[in-house]
Amino acid sequence: MSTGLDLYNRAAQEAAATVISAYSTSFALACRLLGPRVRPHVRNVYALVRIADEIVDGPAAEAGLAPETLRRVLDELEAETLTAVTRGFSSNLVVHAFCRTARETGIGADLVRPFFASMRTDLEVTAHDAGSHDAYVYGSAEVVGLMCLQVFVNAGATTAATPAPELVDGARRLGAAFQDVNFLRDLSHDADALGRDYLGLREGGDSRIAVLDRIDADLAAAAAVVPQLPADCRRAVTAAHDLFGSLARRLRAEDPRTGERVRVPDPVKATLAARAMLGFAPKGART
Repeated sequence: MSTGLDLYNRAAQEAAATVISAYSTSFALACRLLGPRVRPHVRNVYALVRIADEIVDGPAAEAGLAPETLRRVLDELEAETLTAVTRGFSSNLVVHAFCRTARETGIGADLVRPFFASMRTDLEVTAHDAGSHDAYVYGSAEVVGLMCLQVFVNAGATTAATPAPELVDGARRLGAAFQDVNFLRDLSHDADALGRDYLGLREGGDSRIAVLDRIDADLAAAAAVVPQLPADCRRAVTAAHDLFGSLARRLRAEDPRTGERVRVPDPVKATLAARAMLGFAPKGART
């Protein structure tokens, strides 16, 4: 017989799924390729990530929040998340969904805190050098990949296990590649609308080609370990990997002076998803 907590858990899970479907059709598509064992947990992780992003990336400011208030709201979300992971309940539905996933799969403060630290950086730092870029990418993207890896390995298990080192490296590098691709795609928007420079291209840092070379290397390293993931995760990770690989190739071929955001046409997305669904390894993977 279901209980009131069962209903609350379902409502929290549905709230997280709603957040994801509202913000990213590509991510929603990739989630559908995940097996039912892991799909709701990955949605729960990304819903929390999205809410934190929205605090620092515009909507909260548009609601009239002053910079110091944005910082306080973000700090409160971090504190609520860490407390919920410990006690197993939150009155915030998205946080509650995340805490259930964290408790089942072994996501701890060692991953939660770096994520919020990077989100806090967006309120404090406008121009990054190589060192601050790497620290930001670790917290904003690599730890999210590590959270998903905890889900892939531990969802449904009685006791959470530590993922293999090669899977940890692959998760980090895939997250880093995703983030750097998005930095290049959003270069003009980040500079003009948000006043941020994540890559230092305009300050004599890495060249655009060097960033793309780094992305390609990270994607290749990640592709090599995708076949080691549990079977119910490989298709979705392959589709996401190949989507960002396609974006990287288009970024390399584009004229950056146009200022247009590079995207993958829907028919190409469908082809990549179908390829992943059929069980092909990520492009560039060793088979």
